[in-house]
This record gives sequence, C-alpha cells and structure tokens, in this order.
Amino acid sequence: MTPTYEAFPGPMALLCALCIFLIPFAAAGLSLINTGLGRSRSAAHSMLSSLCVVSVAALAYCLCGFAWQGFPGGPAHSLAIAGKEWGWIGAEHFLMRGVAFGGSPASLAALFGIFTAGIVALIPLGTGADRWRLGPCCVSAALLAGLTYPLFAHWAWGGGWLAQLGANYGLGRGFVDAGGSGGIQAVGGLTALSIAWILGPRHGKYTPDGMPSAVPGHNSVLVLLGCLVALVGWLGLNSAGAILYAGVQPGWIVLIAVNTLLSAAAAALTVVVMTHARFGKPDASLTANGWIGGLVASSAACAFVRPVAAVAIGLIAGVAVVFAVEWFEARLAVDDPSGAISAHAVGGLWGLLALGLFGRVPGPLLSPETRVANQWLAQLVGIATLVGFVLPLTYGLNWLLNRVYPQRVAPEGERQGMDLYELGAGAYPEFIVHSDEFTQRKI
Repeated sequence: MTPTYEAFPGPMALLCALCIFLIPFAAAGLSLINTGLGRSRSAAHSMLSSLCVVSVAALAYCLCGFAWQGFPGGPAHSLAIAGKEWGWIGAEHFLMRGVAFGGSPASLAALFGIFTAGIVALIPLGTGADRWRLGPCCVSAALLAGLTYPLFAHWAWGGGWLAQLGANYGLGRGFVDAGGSGGIQAVGGLTALSIAWILGPRHGKYTPDGMPSAVPGHNSVLVLLGCLVALVGWLGLNSAGAILYAGVQPGWIVLIAVNTLLSAAAAALTVVVMTHARFGKPDASLTANGWIGGLVASSAACAFVRPVAAVAIGLIAGVAVVFAVEWFEARLAVDDPSGAISAHAVGGLWGLLALGLFGRVPGPLLSPETRVANQWLAQLVGIATLVGFVLPLTYGLNWLLNRVYPQRVAPEGERQGMDLYELGAGAYPEFIVHSDEFTQRKI
C-alpha cells in the first residue's frame, strides 16, 4: 500500500492524530536529558534553548520545510535518468498553503513534520551544551528544519529517489524508515557531530596531552526522568510514522509499542551490565544514552520485526552506544556532553541496517512475515546517503553560519555559565553559597 492524498477513514485519521499528539513527550524527554547532562550553571539556558529551537523549527518547517518534503502523490521535482523518474525535492506551496486540513494523509504528515522537526533540532543541543550561544543555535535549527531535514525526508518519505529504489532499481521495497531512525534521528545526530566539530570541546575537557577528563552531568534525576518521558513520545512517533509512511494498518500499533519498549529495555539493561562489568558500578548517564539509543534503533523496523528481533536490535544498540561514546571522546576528541552523536547518529544508522537484516518489509497484506530480497541494499544506500551527503551538507551550512555569526560563547561566558552570561540569572538560585560576611550575625 502506498500512502496517497486520499483521506484516511475517520477512525484511522483520529488514531494517527492521537499518536502524533504524543510526539511532544519525546521533545520534553530529550530536553530534560540534555539539561541534566550539562552543568548546573547552564541549566536554564539549556531549557530555554530547547523551547526556542522547537519554536524556530516549527516556523521554518511551516514556511518551507513541508513544501520541500511533500507527500507521495503530491507535486515534486524529478530528474529523468535512464528513462526513469527520480524525485529529488517536493514542490508544495510555502506556508502549507493548499494542504487540506481535513484528515488527509498530507495534513497529518504536515502535523507530524512540525513536531518531528523540533525533535531533529533538539538533538544537537545536548552536544553543544555549556558553550553554544542561543542566537546561533536558533539559526542552525532553522537551517536544519527548513532545508536539511525536509530534503532527506522527501527522499525517504515524500516519494523521492530513496523510496523509489525498489520500483526503479529492484532493491527490495525501496528505502524503508517507518519511525525515522534515519530521517529524524540520524539527521539530528549527524548535525550534532557537525556542531561538536565546529564548537570544539569545552574548556578543561581535555588535558594538555589530549586525555579526556570526566565532566559529569549535574542532575541524574532529570536525565532518567527524561528517559521515561521520551518513551511516551516514541510510542506515538513510531506508530504515527509507520501509519503515514509505511502504509501500516492501525492494528499494528500494538506490535509497534511492544517492539519500541523491548528495544529500549534491552539496550538499557545491556549498558547496565557492561558498565558494571567494566567500572564496578552501573553508569546512569551511559544507561540513559543506551535507553535512547534503543528507542532510536527501534524506529525504522518497529512494525516489521517480531519482539525477539526487537530485543536483539536493542541489545546491539546498547553495545554500540557504549563503545561509540568512548570512541568519539577518547579517539576523535569529540566533546559530546549528552551522548547525542552515539545515541542518535550511531543508533539511527544501526536501526536502518537492522531493518534490512531482521525486518519483514510490508507485503500485500502488510504482514511482517513477508521478507523482501535485497532490502538490506536499499537500507545501505540510505545509510551511505546520510553519511556521504547529509553530514557534509549540515556541516557546510553550520560552518558558513559560524563564519557569519560565531556560534561559540566567549571564554568568559563558558567560565561564568551560560545562565548568567546570556540570561542574567541562574537556574538554581537557592544553591548560591554566600560568604561569611553575609551569613554570620553581627553580635
């Protein structure tokens, strides 16, 4: 079944809309995680940045993002190669003009895109924690939500050339990414990698000989609470994405929910065991990264694998996240306070490949029992596109932005804390320790 502009039946449209309404919980969870893993003197700045980039992303996506993403069956620009049409960008009206907001798949996709554009923009925030200025991060979010994200989303979801790999080139059913392991998570994670390269590490993160120093997050409770809040959002994200972009019938959302939870649970417990074995005690922040990595990895194949395969996907995601965090920090000198690169980029790319290895891509009856040959090749093409095109694109855009509008805060701002330097007030005024002259009574 290929999604079209034909209206969904009323109950199906309502269910899809309700799933979409859960997606902001994912944004709230990521905001809490980013804030908790940063320093206390930048906590308010982190939360305000989250609110601002979600707002900017929504406006940018409304202005031009959905126009360039489009929806299968809608207007689009195509290239004719070897007698076959390959879609490369949507051609909808700007400001969502012409979208029939009456339960059509296109209107639901527009709503889905507004929310998910905010999630994509939130992912790099944790990587730039404690040093990324508010103004530049908002402009970066506009570029991401208005150009980079909708461009890849058109290729994967809007009837573009990745989705056409099956019909035009015989690679399975074409690139499949039901809940956005690639289109949302990997795009955001690769942007986070670009931001980490451009901003550089925090002062004091690395010793003169290049060894990383531990800079623990200031509030593990916020981090772990964010994991649970994010789960609610991911249930809606995966369910709505599978209905809109993979042609899944509403009855499959039970399987989607089971697979989403099992993947996250397997990943988190894997990290608990690994960190306990390596360090003698479980690591809360790495466990949170593993949980998010499991959610991310579940998204692509959430509707097309059995629960035992979802457990395997989550287990491998947990292992990958732990080693990726260490590799980026120690080998590549990439300072990523939130672990977003490992959880979202590495977890997302693994989720795409996992669909090709474990998934039963939709058949005539949308049964997960139907396996399609060469699907893994289509998934590899999507992965190569993310690494070989999206990463250079998002790095180039942010590099140019940095030349015009420097993104890193001044050294004084980093030392003082982003809260005081950019906002003029701290997040935790009750934690201020006064000197003796203010606390001692005069006798």
